[in-house]
Amino acid sequence: MPRRVTHERAECPVARAVDVIGDRWSLLIIRDAFDGISRFSEFRRNLGLAKNILAARLRELVTQGILEVVPATDGTAYHEYVLTDKGRDLFTILVGLRQWGEDHLFDATEQHSVLLDAKLERPLGRLQVTDSEGHALTPPEAFVRKVSRQ
Repeated sequence: MPRRVTHERAECPVARAVDVIGDRWSLLIIRDAFDGISRFSEFRRNLGLAKNILAARLRELVTQGILEVVPATDGTAYHEYVLTDKGRDLFTILVGLRQWGEDHLFDATEQHSVLLDAKLERPLGRLQVTDSEGHALTPPEAFVRKVSRQ
């Protein structure tokens, strides 16, 4: 079996991020954690994922500091997986994926879940990339400065 290529030392932040959260199961586990799912059995039931794959993904998300294992809130001997600050910082990424999915993966009449503001119960505004002064940017208006090799 070929060895997995790692980007953990890459100069590109996107490559490093994809190394940590880039597989579909990890992203769906993180999504479920934002939705309040915290127990192994709940993740398994919601995702329909094999135990060994779920256990491996949860272990990696804990190792990466995205989830942490805490005692069950109901006082039982079980434990729960909860988002860390690092994990909660992925909220914007998931909202961006959601909005892209809404725009490109559903027919105009097809129903889908909607992310709402908890206070006002209205859909969230569109995410935008802005410059340092708050002006919206399009892809041609931004560039990546590569690390120079000496």
